Amino acid sequence: MKHNLAIFVSGSGTNCENIIRYFNNNEDVNIKVVISNRSDAYALVRATNLGVRNIVVTRKQFEETPDYVMAQVADCDYIILAGFLLKVPDYLIEAYPNRIINLHPALLPKYGGKGMYGHHVHEAVKAAGEKETGITIHYVNSEIDGGAIIEQFKTALSSSDTIEDIEQKIHVLEQENFPQVIERVLKAN
Repeated sequence: MKHNLAIFVSGSGTNCENIIRYFNNNEDVNIKVVISNRSDAYALVRATNLGVRNIVVTRKQFEETPDYVMAQVADCDYIILAGFLLKVPDYLIEAYPNRIINLHPALLPKYGGKGMYGHHVHEAVKAAGEKETGITIHYVNSEIDGGAIIEQFKTALSSSDTIEDIEQKIHVLEQENFPQVIERVLKAN
């Protein structure tokens, strides 16, 4: 069965590009569209360079024009959040139950919730003196970072690790694991 995916992004798009490249020659998976809430997101350039249709849907459009947003993902079976920093609207969660997948840069339930993204997460992990951190790939529900966990991957930390070191370790885990987990979810459904 062929799966069409939409990827939602807000920033530079390294995970978005990694996912597009991973599924590039996969006959069962098609990246249908990349949607960003920010017109200056470099992810849009990455998508264009890889030949993937991409559009900007503003925060206001997400909040006020559900029919427009739903039309953009109408042919998609799954929505993948790859650094998407808006709360997913309830109408999308209801339309895609257990079909919106997010990547979080910590071991949930620790360091999740509103405001916990990117360097904010790494700063909190460092401040707490954690001995390990990692990534959590999970389904999205109406609670920020509260959906069922699909898989987690860990990495050890040392007291000498800087926030940048932590960020790099997380980036490696994301690049190595996120596309493969998406593929396993698709094959199981």
